[in-house]
Amino acid sequence: MTPTTSIPPHRRKGRPRTFDQDAALASALSVFWRRGFEPTSISELCGAMGISPPSLYAAFGNKAQLFMEAVNHYEATYWDAIWERMAETADVNEAVRTFFFESAQVLSSQDTPCGCLVILAATNVSAEAQEVNAALKALRDEGKDRLTDRVRRGISDGQFPEATNAVGVGLTLNTLLEGMSLAARDGASREELETIAASASGLLPQTAWTSEPA
Repeated sequence: MTPTTSIPPHRRKGRPRTFDQDAALASALSVFWRRGFEPTSISELCGAMGISPPSLYAAFGNKAQLFMEAVNHYEATYWDAIWERMAETADVNEAVRTFFFESAQVLSSQDTPCGCLVILAATNVSAEAQEVNAALKALRDEGKDRLTDRVRRGISDGQFPEATNAVGVGLTLNTLLEGMSLAARDGASREELETIAASASGLLPQTAWTSEPA
């Protein structure tokens, strides 16, 4: 998901990049995850990415622009396919169940920062960095909206009662996802996260098959 944000994308000028962009973003991601946006310095980022400050500024712009590129890389690499599968799975109960179990896998993977970068990486930032918080909030809101929209589709397909509060269910599911992220950050294992994920189905309304699912 790409957020609507006040942070403009960097328009690179000059010579082509002479380094692996994805590898550089993965390295920056690791630093931002460990340190958070605010405390991370340009020198730390350059050291992790193996590039000089002029190369960083030329390729990515300022620290906020680099951070958002790293976030977008993280989302595209680890989350976009999971969200798409949830949207495409016809049975809403299976869609939600699979989404949360796959989320548990991502959140606990040794290949990714434990917990969700979008939820946890830019807390307690200064006023100067509020544009970063606003961009991450936009991403979190998109996730909440996707969950709510999936519930709405379940209602329109006759899989949930017509009186179902789609917004309320979407908020509840989103809160569960954020809680799983915090648990992962605190060291929860994949098995523990899957135990939490298993509760997602119980948060859904009782099914009411009034018609065949679309």
